[in-house]
Amino acid sequence: MKQVTVSWFEIPVGNMERAMAFYEAIFECKLDRHQMGPFDMAWFPWDENGGGAGGSLVAFEGAYKPSHEGTLVYFSSEDVAVELGRVGKAGGKVLQPKTQISPEIGYMGLFEDTEGNRVALHSQN
Repeated sequence: MKQVTVSWFEIPVGNMERAMAFYEAIFECKLDRHQMGPFDMAWFPWDENGGGAGGSLVAFEGAYKPSHEGTLVYFSSEDVAVELGRVGKAGGKVLQPKTQISPEIGYMGLFEDTEGNRVALHSQN
């Protein structure tokens, strides 16, 4: 059976500066902002030759709308409690605290970002 993997994701935002500040605060990273035609994008750091998917915040009025509905992106974490602990101070809201999925799969948590998107975290610890 063919394996299907995620190669890229985009998180809609209404206010790029606010969204960048939020994600940089909770993940303690620097996003790389790019203007791609009418798209205002802020790329998450990633290794193009390594594992995992790259992704971006994206602002383009009329084409992207932040929402709780639709696709749910899971970010990998060493311990979801760490990032969830930064969410409130950065302006977001924890929707589901660290919760064990199963001993084999690990833990997950959900938060709402400053733009109104629902985003998840996953860790083995």
